[in-house]
This record gives sequence, structure tokens and C-alpha cells, in this order.
Amino acid sequence: MDPPFLDEPMPAAIGGYRNDHTQRWARLADSFVFVTPEYNHSLPAALKNAIDFLFSEWADKAAGFVSYGTNGGTRAVEHLRLTLAEVKVACVRSPVALGLFTDFAIPDLAEPGTFTPAEHHEGILTRMLGELADWSTALRTLRASC
Repeated sequence: MDPPFLDEPMPAAIGGYRNDHTQRWARLADSFVFVTPEYNHSLPAALKNAIDFLFSEWADKAAGFVSYGTNGGTRAVEHLRLTLAEVKVACVRSPVALGLFTDFAIPDLAEPGTFTPAEHHEGILTRMLGELADWSTALRTLRASC
């Protein structure tokens, strides 16, 4: 989704979305893997904006995380967990935290670099995806009752 900055006339908690881009975004999946960088010890504004566009559609869904940054993006994930808790998303425990200087080859900081993840991330990713599938399945009954 590439939404503009919040442009609905009513708060998301009220619903009744008027814009086509919001109505399309409201057709969410049952679980998510958020891939996020860390900016200034938090998540990027564009990601927060995308979450804020909706409210009830997030309820009883599950989320996992892949983050990256100088310290693995862990502070972004912690802020993201707080944001998602407010909209009733169940966040799984095991995040994949990628370090810019350990999981990427970046010979020139002005260039994108190459993704070179350490081997241990594969096991963490597998565990996170398993947790995500389990939580999404467990929450299915709650989603169906809405």
C-alpha cells in the first residue's frame, strides 16, 4: 500500500472509510510479517501511517517482525509492538533482527549494499513463521465472531 498521509474525514475507530485506497487496504490478511528499518530509535512514519489508516480490521490478527538497523532494528520492533497492541494485533515473540554491519555487505554507504545474512537467522525466521501460523490459527475463532 502506498497511502497518502491520513486523509479520511473520520477517525479509523469509527470506520466508514470513504477513500478507495483505504477500502482496498481494509481487506487485510489474517497475519502479517512486518519488515521494517529502524529510524531514530523507532519505526518509519510511513509504516505508522499505514497502520493508523485502519482500526477494527487489525483486531485478532497476528504479526511477526523482520527488522534491520545498526542494532538490528529492535527498537523499531518494540515501538511497533506497542502500536499494534492498541489495535489488538497479537505479536509473536521471535523477531528476526538484522544488523546493518553484520548481515549486509555495504562497501559504500551511498549504495544499497548486498544482503548477507548470518546463518542463524534462518532458524529464527522458521521459528517466527511457525509462531505466526500458530497464532493466526488460534485467533481464527475470534475473527469469525466479529
